[in-house]
Amino acid sequence: MHLYETLLEECNNLEVEVYEMDHMKNKGLYGDNVIWINKSLPSIIEKCCVLAEEIGHHFTSIGNILDQSSVINRKQELKARSWAYEKLVPLKKIIQAHKCNVSNRYELAEFLDVTEDFLESALNWYKSKYGLYVVIENYTLYFEPLGVFEMSDWIKNPIINNRNAV
Repeated sequence: MHLYETLLEECNNLEVEVYEMDHMKNKGLYGDNVIWINKSLPSIIEKCCVLAEEIGHHFTSIGNILDQSSVINRKQELKARSWAYEKLVPLKKIIQAHKCNVSNRYELAEFLDVTEDFLESALNWYKSKYGLYVVIENYTLYFEPLGVFEMSDWIKNPIINNRNAV
């Protein structure tokens, strides 16, 4: 089952209706337990990223936030996006990708089933949240340059090598 179908099931469980529509100006919209996804988006992966953000609005947004000149509305938009980033690009999945020998950002986006742009935005968001790295259990995840290092890697070879870079 593709991640998009999983998110659709989640919407069903939340009693949020999802419709794909033609001729939309936006990629997606959320309001009153209804999500509209632009039917003309080029791939199911992009639809998945948009759907995750709109589900994020379900959990984090109140009222009409279409006017992005408002600071309050931009903050709500960022909350919905950050919800989507944590949903589709969880840090533990990046570590799992490392364990599966994923070696670059293209492969990582493919592994996570997200667009490269979404992945880049998620990594930038994590960097703004945590700084240049975060420690999770016995792994250190670096955001710039992107890499995952297991504590045992440091003991074996303290020199950063390409095998560990994502």
